[in-house]
Amino acid sequence: MLGLSRSSIFYSITFIFILGTVGIGLAFLWLMDYDKQNYTNELNTRYSITSNATLYKLAGLMNQSEYQNQMENFNMYEISDPSQIELIKTTGVILQEITTKIGTAAIIFYNKHHFVMVKHADKEILLQDLDYQPYRYDIIKVIFCLVFLILLVTYIFIIRKIKPLRKLKREINKFASGDLNIKDVSRGKDEISDVASAFYNSVMQIKRLNESRALFLRNIMHELKTPITKGRITVEMIEKNKYQERLISVFEKLEELINEFAAVERATAIIDISDMGECMLNELIYEAIKIAMVDKSRVENLASDMKIRADFKLLSIAIKNIIDNAMKYSDDKKVKIFTKNNSLEFHTLGDEMSGKLEYYIEPFTKGDNAKQSFGLGLYIVDSIVKAHGMKFSHRYENGYNVFSFVGLDKLSVKEVPNLEKIDEI
Repeated sequence: MLGLSRSSIFYSITFIFILGTVGIGLAFLWLMDYDKQNYTNELNTRYSITSNATLYKLAGLMNQSEYQNQMENFNMYEISDPSQIELIKTTGVILQEITTKIGTAAIIFYNKHHFVMVKHADKEILLQDLDYQPYRYDIIKVIFCLVFLILLVTYIFIIRKIKPLRKLKREINKFASGDLNIKDVSRGKDEISDVASAFYNSVMQIKRLNESRALFLRNIMHELKTPITKGRITVEMIEKNKYQERLISVFEKLEELINEFAAVERATAIIDISDMGECMLNELIYEAIKIAMVDKSRVENLASDMKIRADFKLLSIAIKNIIDNAMKYSDDKKVKIFTKNNSLEFHTLGDEMSGKLEYYIEPFTKGDNAKQSFGLGLYIVDSIVKAHGMKFSHRYENGYNVFSFVGLDKLSVKEVPNLEKIDEI
């Protein structure tokens, strides 16, 4: 059970088991001590009466009838064999010895039995206590062991019953990280198995839906590429003029949109980005301006260039979408790009957004007016930025809406000083 957090149910059950065992152990120790004291007092009273009565009898101060009346409640047996008496006297352990004016009395422990040796002048009597219980404390120990064994069996049973929770937690963590290849950890017919089975079935349904969606999108893109390609070939065959150039530009834009659509589908799906490579930050910005098809004079790039590790296509699409929003919704149709505090920032002039960013990154969000209708743009940006381990944020500062990719240092490979700005290319 090592390595469990203190909030773990396994930790809690183990702690309760240990606490219960310690508590029961302390209770049994107290019970043994309490019983030992009571039993010792009981023995002392019995042996005191026995010793006094026997001394009075040996001294002639009590007749046989009176002696029997005194001893009728005590199961004491008189040892008459001289060799046995000598053996007990020489090898037994004297627990207590009392001397009075008429004689002495001693309690002797021998072979797990108690004996009372009474002496008066030259007379002595050795009595064995037949009621003494040498196994009394062993019974208490056996009872404690049985109770502990019951607790231990109960603990093992409970741990075995909830053990599938640990496996289920591992599968849930895999699902949370985007891995849909989980295992069915349900065992038996209890509630935990029911939950595990329901979770597995749900994930399998999500997996089938994702596969269907991916297949559907691939088919759509494939079907769209065919007429686009044919249209492009047809345009190439007509007379070269400004209309041909415009048509070619339109078909190129359609091809870019198809490729962008494929990249966006990969970014917004619950998968890890695998196409990571090293590139320059300014190359990303330049590619974003290119696919956004805007005049580069409208993009003031003041970002420090650096080598980063990212999915070039996806991250350029995220930057492109921010530029698109700036062209649509900023007052001056321009955007300024900075690198600041491990963030890539985009400054656009205009009124502050009426809601929080969390609202606008939802798909097809509509604002209070046309200037705040972001559709899928910011949703795509947020998905791509998160896929790269960064955070997409917004603040309003000095009349500018500032959109930031926070955590740029997580992608940085090394700084490259004194490189040309993109607006100088």
